[in-house]
Amino acid sequence: MSTAEAACYSTPEQSGLRVETLPFEEVPQQTRLFLDYLKDPVALQKFYPSAVRYHHELAQRVPEVLSAYRVDRNKVCDALAAMNQRWGAGEATLKNIELLRDSDCIAVVSGQQAGLFTGPLYTIYKALSAVKLAGCLQQRETKAVPVFWIAAEDHDFAEVAKAEFIGRDCQLKNVEVSAELHREGQPVGQVVLDYSINVVLDQLFELLPKTEFSDDMKKLVKNAWQPGRGFVESFATMMTSLLGRYGLIFLDPLDPELKKLAAPLYSEAARRAPEIASAIEERSKDLESAGYHAQVLATANSFPLFLHDDEGARHAVVRVENGKYKAKDIEQEYTAEELASLALENPQKFSPNVTLRAVVQDYLLPTLAYYGGAAEIAYFAQTAEVYRVLDRPATPIPPRSSLTMIERHAGRVLERYGLTLKDLFEGHEPVIRRVVEEHLGADTAKLFSNAEQNVNHELDRLRQELSAIDPTLAGALETGRKKINYQLEGLRMRFVRAQMTRDEAAHRQLLRVFDQLYPNKDLQERHINITSLLARHGTYVIEWIFNAINLGSNEHQIVYL
Repeated sequence: MSTAEAACYSTPEQSGLRVETLPFEEVPQQTRLFLDYLKDPVALQKFYPSAVRYHHELAQRVPEVLSAYRVDRNKVCDALAAMNQRWGAGEATLKNIELLRDSDCIAVVSGQQAGLFTGPLYTIYKALSAVKLAGCLQQRETKAVPVFWIAAEDHDFAEVAKAEFIGRDCQLKNVEVSAELHREGQPVGQVVLDYSINVVLDQLFELLPKTEFSDDMKKLVKNAWQPGRGFVESFATMMTSLLGRYGLIFLDPLDPELKKLAAPLYSEAARRAPEIASAIEERSKDLESAGYHAQVLATANSFPLFLHDDEGARHAVVRVENGKYKAKDIEQEYTAEELASLALENPQKFSPNVTLRAVVQDYLLPTLAYYGGAAEIAYFAQTAEVYRVLDRPATPIPPRSSLTMIERHAGRVLERYGLTLKDLFEGHEPVIRRVVEEHLGADTAKLFSNAEQNVNHELDRLRQELSAIDPTLAGALETGRKKINYQLEGLRMRFVRAQMTRDEAAHRQLLRVFDQLYPNKDLQERHINITSLLARHGTYVIEWIFNAINLGSNEHQIVYL
């Protein structure tokens, strides 16, 4: 945020939260494209034509967005009202749907797959980022509503069927719904829960700690996840229970009415499939030439839509040697024009692939901006070409808020041993060694260091003498030095392990901190589920997350609860 621009909301610190920030350059596994985008998205305008530096500049795009929006707002809002009412929407959400009917209202969008019990924490962070920006625009007298696009058309059920959380023993646990609920190629939005979900719920509640908030948490989760209810419907119901008070609108793109409204864009994309494929292929080459990566593997034979069979399973479509298009496991071949006609007549038989999905979203909604993560930002570098080919304004994609929540017991362990989140990125062994050498066995560790220093000092003196007598003896000494230091290092590591075995409590604390803050060598937000925090803090934690989100920061935020 520029220094001259007033903040839309109070800062996290003003809300009573202790928040530290960590530049993404210091977070492992970040791509060059993402890091450069965070530094200056405008410098990458070749790939992101609508990029802005600051979120408060987005309002300048409102006239462009409104002039390009052609879909019947009332039909979109009728569909949104019906689905959100089914999911238990309250007054704030329904009021926002009515506001979206106004011809001068825009949408701030984010989205994610429908994960079990809402999936990883970043799903919540994305949704609240959109809520906060919409509120910021409203304060600046721009009509705006937040919308969460549920990726119900995705078919990777294994990716969403598991929920990870911190159990009552402070270790990483997980529960998972049966893979038998899903047929290969079937969109997640068509999956229906059976009575096995009750077993999963029992496992979840048994593994989570029993607290004063447990009963409310159980009621909220059980109300959403019930036998006979769709997986996406359960996800939307739980998200509505958690975030509905903020007026967030949820959207399921599998809705038949929305499919009908998207049909003209499906048809045009099918008709121009060769042009779209060539444009994405060229863009991928441009990205690689600039030293970046292409997130989507694209070829000149790609097709921007999946074709669904009679049972609803989706199939990728490719161009074959005769120039026609064919889906795997489906005999019939089509010309691009035939697929365009079919998409217009029967849009239920189609769903967009990753290169077209965002364009469909921004065709159905008057989207001012989409909050996305690193992978989505990379997708948009290629998707911008699809917007261009289809003569649509490319949507800016501000980076979603990224947070690590540090609960009090984990914070105390970090403080006791002088550790930070960044230190955990080094891995278990380096951290354990540091704790032993600086705290648990500092005196012995000092003796090791002194011994190492003294041995090498004496070897240096001996080397000088030997070099004057016979240079080859100096080379032999260096070989011996390596062996001595290797043996000393091995003995030091045995000491570290012995000290950790002796102090089991400290070892246990450190392993639990890794589970809670850096599970599976990844950021907490990519694994831990919201039930982990609800069980310990109640729904108050949602307000804390909302307050912690800082639209003016592109750094990773570390929030102490």
